[in-house]
Amino acid sequence: MKICNDSRKSFANASSLCGAIFDVARSRETLASLAAKISAPDFWQDQEQAQKVMQQRKAADAVLSADAKLATMASDIETYFHLAEEEKDSAQRDSLLHEVDREMTAAEAYVSELETLTLLSGENDRLNAIMTIKPGAGGMESQDWAEMLLRMYLRWAERKGLNATVLDLTPGEGAGLKSATVRVEGENAFGFLSTESGVHRLIRISPFDQAARRHTSFASVFVIPEVDDRIEIDVKPDDLRIDTYRSGGKGGQNVNKVETAVRITHLPSGIVVQCQNERSQHKNRELAMKVLRSRLYELEIEKRQAETRKMDETKRDISFGSQIRSYTLQPYRLIKDHRTKFEVGDVDRVLDGDLDPFIRNFLLARKKGALGNAAEAGDE
Repeated sequence: MKICNDSRKSFANASSLCGAIFDVARSRETLASLAAKISAPDFWQDQEQAQKVMQQRKAADAVLSADAKLATMASDIETYFHLAEEEKDSAQRDSLLHEVDREMTAAEAYVSELETLTLLSGENDRLNAIMTIKPGAGGMESQDWAEMLLRMYLRWAERKGLNATVLDLTPGEGAGLKSATVRVEGENAFGFLSTESGVHRLIRISPFDQAARRHTSFASVFVIPEVDDRIEIDVKPDDLRIDTYRSGGKGGQNVNKVETAVRITHLPSGIVVQCQNERSQHKNRELAMKVLRSRLYELEIEKRQAETRKMDETKRDISFGSQIRSYTLQPYRLIKDHRTKFEVGDVDRVLDGDLDPFIRNFLLARKKGALGNAAEAGDE
């Protein structure tokens, strides 16, 4: 019972701390102020400003909803504690304490999720993300590893309730893939996935080696924000070369039969994007232009912010000594992030999309200024 009381106090302190971090009182004031603006007759005349106000209301609503959910959790846990304290039958008490443990685990996970959200404060964190995965040197080994990473991120997006669409995929020779571009739609998609940019290393017994030797494979992950319509990117038609070709997908009424896939080359920058996911050429062109605008925006940000080290780090050689994370399947099983030193032994769970602990630890370390240098990982 002493342990239960200590746990109860600990959760009460944590929920109070969350209320302070989110500033619930200010959010209530913000909602009241915004309600007056939204009710004005001319509110929707300025569409751009109206959208900003609606986003502010959504953010304030989210804070109040989180606070209400925490209060409900705290009340449920408190009720279980009281029932357990008053219960005379040991079996019933053990059952109630089991419920307490289950509720505490769920509450702690929710508090951790809320804390992670408070760490996303970048200008582009709220935007959709465009992720590119490419294998390093090593043929089928690296191509297969790139495909494993693609599956991991698609499973992560599914867990988070985000919509992930493979815009372009070039199959590898024999196995895996040569490149893949994925669009991830949802709140804070870029904020979460930007933590994954860099080189990922896999150590395992190769399924392609008849001698069953251990191999090391590399693949790179590069993430940029999808530029929304409010950010103006001037793309001149004369600067574009647009090619159409037949999709390499599994087929369908139009796929593989007509030239539905689109490749766009931005001549001044040399940037090439392509999309073959949709059945219509028009839709593929629209999505390819979204990717192009996002890459041009990112290119402009790089020019303006020469001091930004993160982009430089993600563009290192896809080789030993530049990895941000190592996934060791043999001779032992461990996944270690070399920037934060955070590690997990349940390899299968991570490869099945459970990336939130790595994302959270990266965001915490970044906020504290405690990120390590990925290049130092080569000796570990």
